[in-house]
Amino acid sequence: STQATLQVTPLHQKHKKPTMKNNSNAESKICQFYDGKTIFITGATGFMGKVLVEKLLRSTNVKKIYVLIRSKKGMEIKFRLQELMSAKIFDNVKKNKPDAMSRIEAIPGDITEPDFAINADDKRKLTEEVAIVFHSAATVKFDEDLTKAVDLNVVSVFTIMDICRKMKKLEVMIHVSTAYCNPQLKHISEEVNPNNGDPEGIIALCKKSDPELLNSAKMTAQIIGNKPNTYTFTKALGESAVIQKGGSLPIAIVRPSIVVSSWKEPMPGWIENLNGPTGIIAGAGKGVLRSVHCKREMIADFVPVDVPINLAIAAAWKTATQPTNEIPVYNSGSSTTNPISWGDLVDNGLVSMKKYPVENALWYPGLTCFYYAWFAFITQVLFHTFPSYILDAVSVLTGRKPVMRRVVQKMHRALKVLAYFSTHEWKWSNDNVMKLNSELTGTDKETFNFDLSTLDWKEFMDDYVKGTKQYVLKEDPATQEKARAHLNKMYWVEKCLQVFMLIAIGRFAFYMFG
Repeated sequence: STQATLQVTPLHQKHKKPTMKNNSNAESKICQFYDGKTIFITGATGFMGKVLVEKLLRSTNVKKIYVLIRSKKGMEIKFRLQELMSAKIFDNVKKNKPDAMSRIEAIPGDITEPDFAINADDKRKLTEEVAIVFHSAATVKFDEDLTKAVDLNVVSVFTIMDICRKMKKLEVMIHVSTAYCNPQLKHISEEVNPNNGDPEGIIALCKKSDPELLNSAKMTAQIIGNKPNTYTFTKALGESAVIQKGGSLPIAIVRPSIVVSSWKEPMPGWIENLNGPTGIIAGAGKGVLRSVHCKREMIADFVPVDVPINLAIAAAWKTATQPTNEIPVYNSGSSTTNPISWGDLVDNGLVSMKKYPVENALWYPGLTCFYYAWFAFITQVLFHTFPSYILDAVSVLTGRKPVMRRVVQKMHRALKVLAYFSTHEWKWSNDNVMKLNSELTGTDKETFNFDLSTLDWKEFMDDYVKGTKQYVLKEDPATQEKARAHLNKMYWVEKCLQVFMLIAIGRFAFYMFG
C-alpha cells in the first residue's frame, strides 16, 4: 500500500470540547457585558450567522436572540427556525446547556424589503428590548447581479441603521463587511475608504434604470470600475453607507477575509457549504479538479470562521463600553500574523486529501497551480472538460443521468471568480485587532480567541478536509478505510496509465525520428 494506515477519529471527538464557561466569572468582562441582554441578528441562517448564534448561546448568558428569517421555497418561518436549530453545530449546546435553545426566537422578514417587512408586533419587541445588533446578512455570491447585490449589501445597511435608531436600549451595532472591500489597493488599513462611491446614488440608479441593462456584463463593468466583482463593489458601498448615516449610532465594522472552516469552535473543521476553497477541496479530493490559475508564491488570506465571530463579539463589548466618535474597523485575516502562501496551502491540502480521502474518488488527487491564465485554461479543457464529456457519454450508454459536464461548468465558474484572489496579494493593517486583544482578560482571551498566531496550518488543513468530508459531503468517518483502499487502487491506475502514455510517446517519437 502507498498510504500509511491512520486511525480516523470523528472530528467532534478529536479535541476536547470547549467547556461551558461560568458566566458569573468576574474575570470575563465580555460575559458580564452580554449577561441578560437581548440581541438581534440578521443573516443567522448563513454560515457565519450559525456560528455566531451558537457561540453566544454556549459562552454567554444572553436573555434572548432574535433572528431575522425569511420564508424560503414555501417553507414556513417556524420550520426554517427548526432547520437552523437542528444543525449539528448546536449539538454541544443542546447537551450541556439545553435550556439555551429556547432563547432563540424568529422574526419573520426579508432584508430586501422596506423595514425588512417586519410586522408591527415584532418591531415593538426590537424597539423595546434589543441592546446589541449583528448585521451579517448579505449575498456572498461574487458574481451576483448588480441590482440584487445592491439590494442585499447596500440598501439593507441603511435599513438596519434606521431600525437601530428606534431601539431604546441599543448599545452597539456590528456591521459584518469583508477584508476585500478595496482590492484595488495593495495596502488595506483599518478605516473606511472615502472613495468607495455614493451608495445613495447607486441605489437611485438601480431604482430608476432597467435591471436587465444594469446587470449586463458591459454596464456592470462600467459601474463597478476598478473592483473585480459586484460583491466587493457593494460591500464597499455598504461601509460608505455606515459612514454617511451611522454617525449617531454606536457602530463597529468587522472585516473577515476568505472565511473557511472552524479552527476550534464549536468543533474543529465545521463547514456547511461548498463555497470558495471548500469546493476546491471537494473537487480535488474527488480527482475531478486538476488545475487552477494560481500564483503559488502569493500570500493567501484564509480565516477560520470562529475567529471573526469571536472578534465581532469582543468588538461589540469594546464599542459599547468604550464609546468614541470614530467608527472602528477590524480587519480579520491570517496573513498579517500567520502568513501562508497559496502554494503551501495547495500542497498541505493535497497531503490531507491523501491522508483522509473522500469516498468514490474518480481519480487520484492531484492539483497543479498555473501562473498564466491561458495555460490554466488549456489544461482545464484537457483535464476537466474533455473527461466530463467522456464520463457523461458513458453514463448515457449505461442508462444513468449525465451530470459531470454540469459539475465541471459550475466548478469552472467558481474557479474564475476565485482566480482574482489567488493571483493577487494584499497587506492588511490589524492594529485595532491587536489593541482589542491586548485589552482582554486572560479568561476572555481563552473564551473569545481571535489570535491566529498559534494556528498550525498543516493541522488545520487536516481538520478542514475531514470537516468537508463529514459535514458537507456527509461521509461517515467509519468508511475511511474503504475510501483509503479505493484511493490506493486509483494511485496504481494512474501510475499504469502514466507508464502506458510514456511508452506510447516513446514509440511515436521512435517512429517519427528513428
